[in-house]
Amino acid sequence: MARGEGAEQYSATSLLPPKPGQDDEIKIAKREQRRDHLSICSKICYAIGGAPYQITGSALGFFLQIYLLDVAQLDPFYASIILFVGRAWDAITDPVVGFLVSRSQWTRFGRMMPWILISTPFAIMTYFMIWFVPPVEQGKVIWYLVFYCLFQSLQTCFHVPYSALTMFISSEQKERDSATAYRMTVEVLGTVLGTAIQGQIVGGAVAPCIRNNLEDLNSTLASEVNISGISLNDTKQAYMIASGVICIIYVLCAIVLFMGVKEQEESGHLKADRRMSFFEGLRMVLSFGPYIKLVMGFLFTSLAFMLLEGNLALFCTYTLGLREDFQNVLLAIMLSGTVSIPFWQWFLSRFGKKTAVYFGITWAAPFMIIVICIEPNLYVTYVVAVASGISVAAAFLLPWSMLPDVVDDFKVQNPDTHGHEAIFYSFYVFFTKFASGVSLGVSTLSLDFAGYQTSACTQPDSVNFTLKMLVAPAPVVLIFVGLIIFKTYPITEKRRQGNRKVLQELRDSDQDSQTDSTELGNIV
Repeated sequence: MARGEGAEQYSATSLLPPKPGQDDEIKIAKREQRRDHLSICSKICYAIGGAPYQITGSALGFFLQIYLLDVAQLDPFYASIILFVGRAWDAITDPVVGFLVSRSQWTRFGRMMPWILISTPFAIMTYFMIWFVPPVEQGKVIWYLVFYCLFQSLQTCFHVPYSALTMFISSEQKERDSATAYRMTVEVLGTVLGTAIQGQIVGGAVAPCIRNNLEDLNSTLASEVNISGISLNDTKQAYMIASGVICIIYVLCAIVLFMGVKEQEESGHLKADRRMSFFEGLRMVLSFGPYIKLVMGFLFTSLAFMLLEGNLALFCTYTLGLREDFQNVLLAIMLSGTVSIPFWQWFLSRFGKKTAVYFGITWAAPFMIIVICIEPNLYVTYVVAVASGISVAAAFLLPWSMLPDVVDDFKVQNPDTHGHEAIFYSFYVFFTKFASGVSLGVSTLSLDFAGYQTSACTQPDSVNFTLKMLVAPAPVVLIFVGLIIFKTYPITEKRRQGNRKVLQELRDSDQDSQTDSTELGNIV
């Protein structure tokens, strides 16, 4: 009787039977909760997927310039062309790949994962060839230019989908921020690993240098100096061994990412029929104010740290005279950055992301000035390296923590526009890579104008002065320009929390519509 009364009462308010509808609603709610929650294992696997980009990036960023000049023995002018064109080409491919990814169809492995899987084997092959010195003298420039551009393109096919994957591992902002913190920690560890592998293997086989006979300025004689008895062939082999180890790690990380992370299929209002064309996406991205201000701010700060990164090996080797220790100085920077990542994650959650930008990015500026103002000293250099690593950590963490906020802000203001996530991420990567290309090209070309001598044990004073300018005054100016732009960045903590509530309401309404559809299907 009670059961009949319950059914009678329900029928007075709805035509739907009670149990099937209630059960389906509970199941959907539980399923959505499971979708949004990420286990620690999933976060770690997702984070490991970011390591290949940073491992290869740190090896190329710290060592490619000195490798092309002192091991491959290219003229600085040609080395600057390779570095600039390679990074510029890499930058151009980012928005193209981002557009193609956004137009990709959903597969049983997801929409981002197939790009990651297919690009990996070709990427490691081209990466290995970058660190191989071809036996032909005339074709070296073409060799390095082709394989550098190919690798950058293939790595873009890995990194752009991986970056956009942040938006598809969970719909909860808190879970995405947590996963981003895991990712940043692993990526900084990746830079440590890349620097350690490349630095320690190559550091044990430092390329021999040529010491000019200063007593006789008219003499063209030069002697090869190599106290350890290491030949140039030994150095070449060391670079190939290091690249082989990095290639193995690259593959293992891709496998862990694929096996441990499940890409969530788009649902409801995100699953729209209308997709932006490439030029529509370009127009909308470049006209969205918060995105432009974020990207321009980080463009200048990234350019500052890339100038420091690209020239630090040469600065330590020649200006500071730390030829035998420069790889350990680089490692100290990366280790310091790794340790400080959790601190910056706590800081931005406690004081806000904009405040973290101001404190984190400016921390390195005084130490950059100190290192060029004092007499070369190994211990002081280590102190400066550790202090600078703290800013490097902030520079790693903050862009990728703030980009999802911009994407969410765009969703709130453009609720009917979909499929834009990969475009936002790809254009950000485009600008940062373009900055990297400019920094490497301009700095190497500046060394050529200053009179850089390939494989020399010492460099002219003009070269040492140029290196000082490239690792301190220029980066400091760029940092402060970037911070001025950040002053206009409009997404505050209050606005970010408001966006979070609006998006949650959209997801709840979408879930309700799915529940209604399920209930109607059960009736039919």
